[in-house]
Amino acid sequence: MKKWAVAATAALLLLSGCSEKEKANGPEPKDPVKEVEEVIQGEVETELPYHYPLTGIGSEKKTEGRAVAVMVNNHPKARPQSGLHKADIVYEILAEGDVTRFLAVFQSERPENIGPIRSARDYYIDVAKGLNALFIAHGYSAEAQELLERGFIDNLNGMVYDGTLFKRSSDRQAPHNSYITYENVLKGAKEKKYSMDQSPHEFTFLSEDESKSVTGDEAKSVMVSYSASGVFDSIYEYDESVGKYKRFSDGDQTIDNETKEPILLDNLFIIETTHQVIDNVGHKEIDLEAGGSGYLLQLGKVIQVEWKNDNGLIVPIKNSEVVPFVPGKTWVNVIPTNPGLQSSVSFNVK
Repeated sequence: MKKWAVAATAALLLLSGCSEKEKANGPEPKDPVKEVEEVIQGEVETELPYHYPLTGIGSEKKTEGRAVAVMVNNHPKARPQSGLHKADIVYEILAEGDVTRFLAVFQSERPENIGPIRSARDYYIDVAKGLNALFIAHGYSAEAQELLERGFIDNLNGMVYDGTLFKRSSDRQAPHNSYITYENVLKGAKEKKYSMDQSPHEFTFLSEDESKSVTGDEAKSVMVSYSASGVFDSIYEYDESVGKYKRFSDGDQTIDNETKEPILLDNLFIIETTHQVIDNVGHKEIDLEAGGSGYLLQLGKVIQVEWKNDNGLIVPIKNSEVVPFVPGKTWVNVIPTNPGLQSSVSFNVK
């Protein structure tokens, strides 16, 4: 017992000595350099220094560079298309009759092959001009031809470069078989001495944390109708497993022809505006300046918005303020005011 008592007393004296030392000298200091390094490391992981102007996606490298806007065919014989899965933004607008075409805009990614490419309309050119994009098409309406020939926008056209910069696919028939590689886009820009340095104006985006609190009515599925036949209708279904919308056209999922990758969207922006038929072919005059009503779908939810043309960018507005996009890819569907949103857009919340 005496031995245990002596050992216990010694242990207490040792602890007491350590405590007195801490009182005199304070606790052992942490390495301040390591603390600063930990803070800096945390910031790098949560916020990247650069962001792509058309997607809001962060990048460790600079995101400069000119956008390229390509007229892509949407005829059933042109499906599935090539390169759409890498577009930052796609504008779907009526060309003539109930036939839609796409203006696919690339800046953050470069697909190897793009097409099939079809002819231009003046309102597609206006959208591309607002993005300061190099405009790519194969053919033109009379109104579009006048704009292109007077140098309204830097452009490459298959009417000039068919068989050189533009190549014909052997597995499809004209006019559904004209393609251009991104390599040839850059080659043509160099030949024409077009600058490819200037970035487009930036859209407004939510931060990742803000995106988590997106509000609105449930909108797991939406159909945008362009025709009674349904051939040019598009359906968007929200996939909760990836947090994005999948696109379907005439019953088939929209995928890339080469890679078979699906089109996945983060923002679906549906707007209505006036359309006026101007000739017996069915060519249209479409107002993309005046503004109007629209829907914005993000993360399985929808809100009613207005739209306006803000120095060339078509943006959603609510309570006189720009509504930010969720970072990622965007699809813009433009429909006529007659019949309008209520008749052309239908939601399924299930």
